[in-house]
Amino acid sequence: MTAALSTPSIRTSPGEGAQAFSGQTRFCAPFPSGYRASGVLLHVTSLPSPYGVGDLGPAAYAWVDCLAAAGQTWWQVLPLGPTGCGHSPYQALSSFAANPLVISPDQLRQDGLVEPGDCAHCAFPSDRIDFDRVIPFKERLLACAWTKFRSGARADLRPAFEQFREKEAALHEAALFMALRAKYQGAPFREWPEDLVRRKPKALEKARRELAESIDCFRFGQFILLRHWQMLKDYANWRGIRVLGDLPIFASPDSADAWANPQLFLLDDRLQPRVVAGVPPDYFSAGGQLWGNPIYDWDALRKNGYRWWIDRLQAPLQYLDAVRIDHFRGFEAAWHVPAGASTAAAGHWVCGPGAEFFDRVRQALGGGLPLLAEDLGIITPAVTALRDQFQLPGMRVLQFAFNGDPNNPHLPEHCVHNSVVYTGTHDNDTTRGWYEALPEQEHRHLWNYLQRPPGDSREATWELIRLAWSSTSALAIAPLQDVLGLGSAARLNVPGRAEGQWLWRCTEEALTDASWQRLHELTRASART
Repeated sequence: MTAALSTPSIRTSPGEGAQAFSGQTRFCAPFPSGYRASGVLLHVTSLPSPYGVGDLGPAAYAWVDCLAAAGQTWWQVLPLGPTGCGHSPYQALSSFAANPLVISPDQLRQDGLVEPGDCAHCAFPSDRIDFDRVIPFKERLLACAWTKFRSGARADLRPAFEQFREKEAALHEAALFMALRAKYQGAPFREWPEDLVRRKPKALEKARRELAESIDCFRFGQFILLRHWQMLKDYANWRGIRVLGDLPIFASPDSADAWANPQLFLLDDRLQPRVVAGVPPDYFSAGGQLWGNPIYDWDALRKNGYRWWIDRLQAPLQYLDAVRIDHFRGFEAAWHVPAGASTAAAGHWVCGPGAEFFDRVRQALGGGLPLLAEDLGIITPAVTALRDQFQLPGMRVLQFAFNGDPNNPHLPEHCVHNSVVYTGTHDNDTTRGWYEALPEQEHRHLWNYLQRPPGDSREATWELIRLAWSSTSALAIAPLQDVLGLGSAARLNVPGRAEGQWLWRCTEEALTDASWQRLHELTRASART
């Protein structure tokens, strides 16, 4: 029932059906009454590919076919920005750029922008990302494509590229930042020459002249990447699949955002964060989580009508059907940790912009909010009230449900329609790994709740998927690792751990696994097709 990966060519035109579907009103909160759907969470970089990292090539189209054949309606991805140290999609080097690593060599070849020999490489691992090898390979490939394009290949794309280069003003700063970062061998921007750190006009102008080639190559990569992404999204929409993206609330401390707009963050006179973001002790960490991101100066943002943040939301919404706002509670109040603290325990809550912010966003987006709220962690009545005031769907996570407390809000019977229920998220262990690590008492809580004899970890995984799909939540989502019944070795991320994360990839066999048929049957039985 699933598509094979031996796709002879990449579909570049989904046909009339795509126009009909994409012409519909995009999703806006809340979910309509009676709406029931389901989907799978898989980051783009985790897709199969012979080139070391998931990309927008044939496997992405086969993945969409796989979702559609299994009766799914949503594909959830993680943030798509260019990653820096640690390769975390939640620490992007720019909030307005996309990750060049997901440019497809096959698509570039089909576009006539590289030759087959340009795509030659040593064998990459099929089940994980070797960033140290993938990054230089993709950089070299993009440089080849840029050289060929600049020499006259695909002249038909030149007008569109020039229009893109002029239109995408937010990418100007990102392109300069990335060129400078490459020049200074990845050093944080605060370690660059002082005139560049302070953005002295003469220094910036000189850098633009000297680095013009690198700047244009980056812009070209963004043009090609977003063109390919739009084609893939159009195809997904044509197949009845909507794409749910993800936007981190905070910007990376070493990013084009903090460098180009220091006045929007709580920084000291050396442009170092005065306070950094995190959360108090929680499920994932007894000492809290110390993220290290600079925190916004909401007073400064308010003075220009939150324009920068509105632009930050509008940028991904050009290429997504809806966006999940990570750490939504930060708009009500954020955990401010003094810079230099060794743990997050020393922080305190400071109020955010609240309803005023979302009123402005709603006006800017034309009246609707195509947003979902990640409302996990320490959620106060004020956070819930802010979410509900704008009718934003919240989240339920079944791995958090079975602690024996009958009032646990993550239990299926406490799900509300305007919500998204997950077996687990990208921060959780796989459900099989989670179950295998549970204390015996919590094993009993789960099987007592299910009113059946205890089973093994694979059965427990499918029981959680079944509970999610049969719940009253409008949308049910499971990570692909859970659909495949994989253990902890397939975990994508451990919160608070900086290295060795975001490496997992599925193999080609995952798209023809028998579990898809089981998911299809469950989806039909749960009336979520």
